[in-house]
Amino acid sequence: MFGNIFNDIKIDKENEQFIDLLKHENVRIEKIVSNGQCSPIDFWYEQDENEFVILLKGEAILEFENEDVHLKEGDFINISSKQKHRVKYTSKNSTTIWLAVFYKD
Repeated sequence: MFGNIFNDIKIDKENEQFIDLLKHENVRIEKIVSNGQCSPIDFWYEQDENEFVILLKGEAILEFENEDVHLKEGDFINISSKQKHRVKYTSKNSTTIWLAVFYKD
């Protein structure tokens, strides 16, 4: 497999892009492209997988039950499975590109 993480970026103010780059039994790598989108009010992710996220471009705020984490380019975070979180903010004036690695223990 060969590619470039910055290829095929579509600017869509209505919908985020979720692109699987690799899928395996215990790991999934996904490119996410946001253009100002955030999680709906009162919506929380609480997935069965751990999620390692690195912000490649743009800015974002992840909201957890007890804190907000502001991410800028190059920042990364590991989110444990079942940890409630949501996307509170993504850059409105530029594209936000995430690389998410979902994995099971």
